[in-house]
Amino acid sequence: MGSQSRLLYLLIALCTVVALVSAASPTSFCKCTCFTNSTIIALNSPTSVESERGLLARENIETRKSKRTCNDCNRQFCLGYNLPICKGATEEDVFTTCFQRDSAKDQAVVFIFIIATAGLLAYAAIRPWIDKWVQNARDRQAYMPVSNQGDQ
Repeated sequence: MGSQSRLLYLLIALCTVVALVSAASPTSFCKCTCFTNSTIIALNSPTSVESERGLLARENIETRKSKRTCNDCNRQFCLGYNLPICKGATEEDVFTTCFQRDSAKDQAVVFIFIIATAGLLAYAAIRPWIDKWVQNARDRQAYMPVSNQGDQ
């Protein structure tokens, strides 16, 4: 039974290592609010680079595309997008909020929790049969007397 628990621990450790190695950084979003209207812009999405032509020169965009963080989510960033909702807005009319969603690391933690819980429930369900099997294996290996001379 010790090898089964070791196997379970090894499986959990392997899943944890895979999750940590493959966990990507979460997607950051910038919420630009001009007057009473809002729009959400992905900060580290390659598709948002194309609409940024008016903000910076093309070369600067290519070098900064992977380096954008929540620090870049400011009033100038939103105004530089030339959003239709911000037409005629000044810096005082713009409010920004940065947030993150859908981290692969968060998804991996939830997935590992579900797998571990299901594994423990399955083990609890089949444990009586495993215990009987182990006990039978031990009984078969026990010492058995060769003769009945001591019984008289």
